Amino acid sequence: MEIENKIQQVVEWLREKVKESGAKGLLVGISGGIDSAVVANLIKRAFPDNSLGVILPINSNPKDVEDGIAVAEKAEIKYMEIELSDEKKSILNHVTNALKEQGAFDEERARITDANLRARLRMSTLYAVANNLNYLVVGTDNEAEVYTGYFTKYGDGGVDLLPIARLKKYEVFQWAEVLGVPKSVLERKPSAGLWEGQTDEAEMGTTYAFIDAFLEGKEIPEKDRGIIERLHRISEHKRVMPPYPEI
Repeated sequence: MEIENKIQQVVEWLREKVKESGAKGLLVGISGGIDSAVVANLIKRAFPDNSLGVILPINSNPKDVEDGIAVAEKAEIKYMEIELSDEKKSILNHVTNALKEQGAFDEERARITDANLRARLRMSTLYAVANNLNYLVVGTDNEAEVYTGYFTKYGDGGVDLLPIARLKKYEVFQWAEVLGVPKSVLERKPSAGLWEGQTDEAEMGTTYAFIDAFLEGKEIPEKDRGIIERLHRISEHKRVMPPYPEI
């Protein structure tokens, strides 16, 4: 019952934010993961007739799209799929060729360049849809991701609202169960889908369980504490406006 009450609070908050902005509704990018599944259900509750899920595959594992569709259908939210693989390939090729012509291309940074471009292409596409519908774009970052900066600046971090930013990862799973998220999504390893075999925890070097515990003031291994504190420190720029000189 307590979770249902909190869910309803967030639903009312979403409605108020849309009213304040003069927008008409809400949309979210559905990845097939747990966070976007929860947010899809929240915006559907807030705006049954003016909510939308957008599935944006970019050289994605077909299972991601399959799970994304399952989330949308279970939540009974309208959805569309926009394939962006060719667009990503085209932009990346232009950038790579231009850098190679100047002898400046860094092969070691090729994968992260590709990954962040995917996130930013998705953001741009979500806003193109949202602008046309007069919707707000709703983000999917949870508290662990916000604290560690585990999101792409101006990518999945480029949103209007963050309804689950105060939820630990384990709380996201609790809400997902209450909201009736498909079992296949509940059992997935957390992944941003940025490259084949990518998982959040392997990339961060620690676990969501340790981050959640850290955020709750609990004792965790010193190695993991150091990783979390470092991630928070180096990602501070993602949580604030860009710096500017006082002149």
